[in-house]
Amino acid sequence: MDNSNIDLSKFSAGLDALESGTSRKRNKFASLLNFVAPVLAVILVILIWQIAVYLKFKPDYILPTPSQVWASLQNQWNQGLLWHSATNSLRRGVQGFLIAIVIATPIGLALGLNKMARAIFRPILTGLQQLPSVAWVPASIIWFGLSNATIYAVVLLGAVPSIANGLISGIDQIPRIYLKVGKVLGAKRLVSIRHIVLPAAWPGYLSGLEQGWAFAWRSLMAAELIAVSPALGPGLGQMLDTGRQLGDMSLVLAAIFVIMLVGVLIERVFFAPIRNRTLRNRGLG
Repeated sequence: MDNSNIDLSKFSAGLDALESGTSRKRNKFASLLNFVAPVLAVILVILIWQIAVYLKFKPDYILPTPSQVWASLQNQWNQGLLWHSATNSLRRGVQGFLIAIVIATPIGLALGLNKMARAIFRPILTGLQQLPSVAWVPASIIWFGLSNATIYAVVLLGAVPSIANGLISGIDQIPRIYLKVGKVLGAKRLVSIRHIVLPAAWPGYLSGLEQGWAFAWRSLMAAELIAVSPALGPGLGQMLDTGRQLGDMSLVLAAIFVIMLVGVLIERVFFAPIRNRTLRNRGLG
């Protein structure tokens, strides 16, 4: 009997070791793939781009070469405009996103936990989410003029509905027994929200935050592209508009690539680690 128990323990330990080794190999491969895949994608895009230029589908003032776009980036960098524009846009985007979280979270909680409020206001929230952010730019200019308030208004109107709807969806996925147990244990409203609702709704809330950042960044670019003023300072959207006004396609593509690069970096550096940790903690990754 004792020998059987010992053999079973050894067998179980062997399985654990095998699974642990397999998991480590899988994690190393996944990490390598996550690093290599974007690089390969960029190389492939540049290769296709260079082939299109070589075959002369369009003249170079419409389809510039990668080297011309790189030269435009270097020129903007040498003038100090690229760094200033990127940091200025990123600062506005992050600040607007943080304000959107502060506004959207109470709205999401209120509509997620109150069926009557949800029935009344959820269609409005969904309608705002479906409305293109660029539609708010003319109205914001009339309301606030060419000021930072215009930029932030457009960012908030783009991000708040997505964050709030993500939190509402997360609350809908909470097993009702969690809330009932909280009530039985005497958890009051705020305590229940902090220790039960928000942790249980976190996956949906996180999805809303990711989508909210995407909407905030796109809304910011739309606002900077239209609301151009020396008082606002440089921005990536303004750089894009400058390229359009000058008919400089190299500058236009350079601005597009930087806008895309900043968005991807935020997702990779900030959201991806949080998402991966959430999946691991819940046994899903």
